[in-house]
Formats: sequence, C-alpha cells, structure tokens
Amino acid sequence: MATRYKSPMELNMAKYLLDTNTIIYALNQGLKLPNGKYFVSIITEIELLSYSSLTKNDEIILKNLLSQFESVELTKSVKEKTIQIRRDSKLKLPDSIVVASALDNDAILVTSDKQLLNAQVVKTIELHQL
Repeated sequence: MATRYKSPMELNMAKYLLDTNTIIYALNQGLKLPNGKYFVSIITEIELLSYSSLTKNDEIILKNLLSQFESVELTKSVKEKTIQIRRDSKLKLPDSIVVASALDNDAILVTSDKQLLNAQVVKTIELHQL
C-alpha cells in the first residue's frame, strides 16, 4: 500500500483527539479551535448523537461539526490497543477506546475527564490548554 505524501506543514501540525465533554463544552461556549489536525473517536460520535433529548436541530449542528474532524473507526489496531489499556488500567471500555484512538493516531487527548487526565496512558490536556 502506498504511503500518502505529507507536506512539511502536515508533518509539523499538532494532532488532537477531542473527547465528548470537550466537544460539548466548546459548542456551548462558541469556542474556536486553533490550527491543528483534529480527530474524534467513533465512541464520541455515538455518545454525542445518542442523547435521548437531542433535537433534530441539535443533531444537524452536531453532524455538521463532526464532519469537520477525522473519525477514528474501531480498527484492528485500535481494538488491540483498547484491550491492552483495559488490562493495564481501570478505565471503562468507552474511555479505553477513546484513549486507544488517540494513541493510534499519535494525537493528544483533549478532555476534562479527571480519570482520563490522571490515567497516564496517553498525553492529555484540557481544552483551555489548546
């Protein structure tokens, strides 16, 4: 399989995986994210779009926002990393998938979840540190 050429700008661009709570907070506060490459885990997409009180308008807004990020699917590599994280930590399965998604993409996890911030499995920052 051929490797896609990456420009010097892409090679130096910071990569971030946004956790569910980060996206909700950024949306509610109308925050603009700085330049970088942004990912979301398939788990984050599921969590955001499965709220029982989600209105049709909210769904449209969320889908539009999510389309601006690269989605990290549950690949074999993410699955294997998730298994190892679950074995080595006390993280719940969804959190383990999110962390594995960040690791698999060499991305910094942006979250306000204290358990994830303290897990020391992947580099984490809070939204205000971006």
